[in-house]
Amino acid sequence: MPSPAEREREGAAEAGRDGAAARPAAAGVLVVAGDLLEDIVVWASEPIRAATDTAAQVFRSRGGSAANVAALAAPRTPTRFLGCVGPDGAGDALAAALAATGVDVRLQRRGLIGAVVLLVDPQGERTMFPDRAAASLLEHVDPAWLDGVAWLHLPSYGFEHEPMRSELRRLVAAARQRGAGVSIDASSTGLLEGLGVERVLGWIAELRPDVLFANETEAALLGIAGGGAVAASVARAVVVKHGPAPTEVFEGGELARRVEVAPVAGVRDLTGAGDAFAAGFLAATLQGADAAGACRAGHAAAASVLTNPGASTTRPA
Repeated sequence: MPSPAEREREGAAEAGRDGAAARPAAAGVLVVAGDLLEDIVVWASEPIRAATDTAAQVFRSRGGSAANVAALAAPRTPTRFLGCVGPDGAGDALAAALAATGVDVRLQRRGLIGAVVLLVDPQGERTMFPDRAAASLLEHVDPAWLDGVAWLHLPSYGFEHEPMRSELRRLVAAARQRGAGVSIDASSTGLLEGLGVERVLGWIAELRPDVLFANETEAALLGIAGGGAVAASVARAVVVKHGPAPTEVFEGGELARRVEVAPVAGVRDLTGAGDAFAAGFLAATLQGADAAGACRAGHAAAASVLTNPGASTTRPA
């Protein structure tokens, strides 16, 4: 996996070949573009009983896959979030909550606030009911919002609807021109199936991220679980997470690393674990870690959310 410095040199060389002026050195900002939502997390205290009451605890918090990555990366590396929320008090509260984590928050304001209801069973597995609303309305991003970008990260949720889908593709091109790395998270099997697997693979291959993140079910659906030609065609590196089993890193379609995962006691909620992994992995990568070191940083970040509601590192009082 090429380092940020190597990508910067490659970008400068490509700019020179195209006759354009070389880009300035990246300032090291991780930019995350995507959803900032309200999470309504329901922890079922017993097996879910259809058509009647099930005992539960309910938590409300700032959420959204992209916002989760930004919030969890900010303590580790300079981080900026690009998104859209409603122009109301609820949107103000989400923006303030994200900014309080240390993220440089850049928002467009229109539409209605988005939300996700997350139903979490007693084993920690979650079922999600998303309404992205304003989160999918991002468009015509101010070019200055990419100033200093060293890496751009995009959850695939952002590709679900227009105009955001086209805007994210434009942001990738703009980030590349600035010598930045790019990563995409596969995000959800439901999303991938709804959009069409072949269609999504085509988009990813066109964008050619430096890193594609996927859990084992997403990787199986995309046909990249064991590396191979498809994995090689869509990304320079594919990182496949297997829960408590070792994480695999494929480069050029070949297995390059298998990284053990330290056990985590008291797992209660898997929500946000993949976002936390991406946050730790990317922050470590920007600080010069190799793939194995980045995976270990990702594992540590993921462990920090597994005992709490949603993507939080603390249990609400």
